[in-house]
Order: sequence, then C-alpha cells, then structure tokens
Amino acid sequence: MRRRGDDQSAGSGSALTTAAISGAWAELMDELPDGLVLVDADGVVRLVNTRAERLLGRPRGLLLGGAVTDVLPLTDHAGRSWWDVASPWVGLPTRSGHRERVLTVPGAGSLVVSMRYVRPVRSGPVERVVISLREVRGRRRAETAVAEVIAVAGHELRGPLSSVRGFSSTLLRQWDRFTDAQRRTMVATIEADADHLSRLLLELMDVARLGTSRLPLHESVFDLQELAREQLNRLIVAGAAGERFAPIEGGAPTGTWVRADRERVTQIIGNLIDNALRHGEGLITLSLDVDEPGMVGVRVCDEGPGVDPGHYHDVFRKFWHGSRPDSTGLGLHLVKGLVEAHGGTVSVGPADVGPRPGARFRITLPAADVPERQVSQQ
Repeated sequence: MRRRGDDQSAGSGSALTTAAISGAWAELMDELPDGLVLVDADGVVRLVNTRAERLLGRPRGLLLGGAVTDVLPLTDHAGRSWWDVASPWVGLPTRSGHRERVLTVPGAGSLVVSMRYVRPVRSGPVERVVISLREVRGRRRAETAVAEVIAVAGHELRGPLSSVRGFSSTLLRQWDRFTDAQRRTMVATIEADADHLSRLLLELMDVARLGTSRLPLHESVFDLQELAREQLNRLIVAGAAGERFAPIEGGAPTGTWVRADRERVTQIIGNLIDNALRHGEGLITLSLDVDEPGMVGVRVCDEGPGVDPGHYHDVFRKFWHGSRPDSTGLGLHLVKGLVEAHGGTVSVGPADVGPRPGARFRITLPAADVPERQVSQQ
C-alpha cells in the first residue's frame, strides 16, 4: 500500500478522486447517523462525512488525501496496529470486510468500526474500502438492553418453570396419593403457569419488534366500544370479579369506530384493564370519548392510590414495575408502543372518581367513518 506522497499517487494516481464524487452524493453521506470514510485502492482517504469528522475530532480538510493508516491509526485491545493485523490489501483475496469491533483511535477514544472491501472482480484486488464508525456508547446501550432482557426473562421464567416442573414431577411419581380434587388443583396451577410463560414470551417478542419497528399492523374498521365490551366480558368469563367493573360509559351517537389492528387494540385494552386489576383498587370504569377531532379516546380508571406524578413517565418504561416485584414491567410499555404505532397517544393522570386519587390511563386511536352497512341499519 502506498502512502501520501509516493509518486504523487495520492493526488492523481487513483481512479476514485474527490472530484469524481458528486455534491449530491456527498450531501447524502452527510445525513448518515454513522461516520463514513471511503478509501481508494492506494489506501488514500477520498471521502469523510460530517459524522466521521465529529467522531475523529478533526476537520475533513486534514483528513482528505491522507493515507488511511495516518488518518485512522486504529489499534486493537492489545495495542497492535489494526492495519498490520488485518490490512484490507494483504491476505486472502476472498475477504469482503470485517464485522463490528471496538478499536481505538488516538485522540478520539474507542469506536465501533466495521469495514467493507469492494472488489470489482471476484477474488481480485481491493479497489475501495468503506469504513463505518460508530460511538461505543450506542453499542454498550444495546448490550445493556440485551442483558436486561435476558435477566428479566430469566427471573420471570424461573418461577413458573419451577412450578410446572415441580407439580408435574409430583403428579407423575405420586399420582395415586392424591385425590381427584388435589390433582385438578395441581393441573390448574400447571395450566396457569404455562399461560403466564406464553404471555411473557409473546410480550418479549412484541417488545423486540417494537424496538426494531418491525411490528406488523393489520388494519380494519371496527367499533371500539363493542370491542371494549367484548374484552370485559371475556375477562369476567375467565374469572375476573364482575363486581369490579362499572358499565362502559360515553361513546357517540354514530358509534366509536376506529381504523386499527383489532388484535393489537384488544391487547392494548386488555393490558390497561389488567394493570387496573393488579395495581388499582375499587371500581374500574371504562369510558369512551370523541373529544379530539379525528380520534377516539378510551379511559380506564380505578379508585386506588393512583400514580405518583413523579412516575408518570416511568410507568411506560420497559421493565419498570414500581414497588411491585411480581410485575414484568412490560404491559404499559407495550400499550404505549402499540398505541403510538397506530398514530395515537397515551397519557396517565388522576382519575378523581372516588375518595382517593385513583389512576386514569387514556389512549387515543384514529377514528374511522361508520361503515355504510351500519348506517343503513340505523
């Protein structure tokens, strides 16, 4: 690899020059969130975007035209020059680059670096090297998030799995020692724990999809008030105390029709009601409104102690469960993510429906016109 000044190749000997890069292309590169450095076949830096300037702490005027080994004197964790250890221009001609790894740049600290080697001819010489630079903090945040998910999942899975294993093992080995009623109780416990595991895994999958914006939504038009009523009835049939729920309030003369993913909205309403059952007290009230143009609102209120105003933001954070260690801290986080994925909003405040503050969670979803078949039936 030749350095700047060798036969003046850095200035004119390469097919890829700064002048060949259009202004529009350079502007596009400047919009990238990661640092980008483009190197030619001679190892000369031909493009540096704005983010790379900031990460390296040097203006591009001092970087362009320089040998990449001087501009980016990368070293690994052992202090070795990365260009000596893994030079793109030396080694197997089948290499296409290297994945992200943490390397050090004097004066810039540690950066997450990845490279792509461009070979116009298969197994031919490297003509360009595309170098991506990223702050280590972002990677560490991602690693911390993954570790947090693993820790929470492990904690939440341990209890139900131990219960399922314990009861099933006891039944298998000592079946004849128990009465039919005792067996039914143990089998019911196994079923409940299995349901809990299933819900937890589904919630974790949804959280992962929300984090990568890959959660599919299958929109349809339906009456939100009717869905809320169905969800309440379903919970009561499943064992929730019917006396805890007040009749659904509010609505509109033309109905409360929305355009949304019915399954996901069922999940949203279910999570809000489950939160009120777990953390609230007294009567739980569901009400609907059309107070905002183009939106339908749903409020779920209880008569418990309410939410401390200092925690209004926290209740929607992933894995936040306040003083309740038995909570996964995923339910309200999913509510917020799913509602916002629909273009709606979510808020929390006091319910003010009883002697104590209570909690009021309100969501909004995009309204839809009443279907023609419904209009003809009215």
